[in-house]
Amino acid sequence: MAIIDAQVHAYERDHPARPWTDALAGPDQVSGDDMVAAMDAVGVDGALLVSVFTMYRYDASYAVSVQAAHPDRFGLIKPVDPSDPGVVETIDDWAAQDGTVAIRIMMNRDVSENADDPGINRVLDAAARHGLPVNLLAWGRLEQAAKMAASKPDTSLVIDHLGLQQPFVPPAPPDPFADLPKVLDLAQYKNVAIKITGACTLSHAPDPYDDIWDPLGRIFDAFGIDRCLWGTDWTRATNLLTYSQGVEPFRLTNRLSDSDRAALMGGSAARVYDWAPGRI
Repeated sequence: MAIIDAQVHAYERDHPARPWTDALAGPDQVSGDDMVAAMDAVGVDGALLVSVFTMYRYDASYAVSVQAAHPDRFGLIKPVDPSDPGVVETIDDWAAQDGTVAIRIMMNRDVSENADDPGINRVLDAAARHGLPVNLLAWGRLEQAAKMAASKPDTSLVIDHLGLQQPFVPPAPPDPFADLPKVLDLAQYKNVAIKITGACTLSHAPDPYDDIWDPLGRIFDAFGIDRCLWGTDWTRATNLLTYSQGVEPFRLTNRLSDSDRAALMGGSAARVYDWAPGRI
């Protein structure tokens, strides 16, 4: 089974031709080539490349260029703006883009808190029409995500980063799994999957981060391993751990059976996004 990282980012240095709108806590640049080298060093076969909202907002052109250079290694995910009157046309165009696997709503970025918001519902309906999952950055908005899942059962929703606030710099939050009951409540909706991305950044223990496994086990039990997608959230996590440290705790733990590990670290992502690395 291919190993697929369910969320990585790549970006180039700030420059006038593609200026940043803000700075991310991390290196000055993590190019597509840099990301591929990091994956190769630890045997990750492919990844879902999410266009970086912090730097580029809704402009996914750099991610598109990276995927074009490495078409066998990356599937593409683009943030979309539900308040944009032209968002349906944007999704139509994105669905036709080579390498596209999903779209994303940054629900903490000026997005309506009303689950019945017309713009949100246009996004969910358009995504369903194209068979594109909708990734939700839903920190602090899990109840809204639940209402969206209930109202749009034909739209595939993927909760980013365990649905939990994650740090950009150390330390981990004092009680990183405080909202876990709200996360587990989402498991009742069969159209919802969850990314186990950035989990190691929530640990108060050193590598291999043994204190994350009991709460992760509750998520696996609630959703089933086939709706859980491992990933590193590289490069957001660069100030907290190395890329290898985001991979090896999952590859080496005895808390997963071989079949569960294969599903979590690739099989589930391949099924949810209908994508796999071309080199496999």
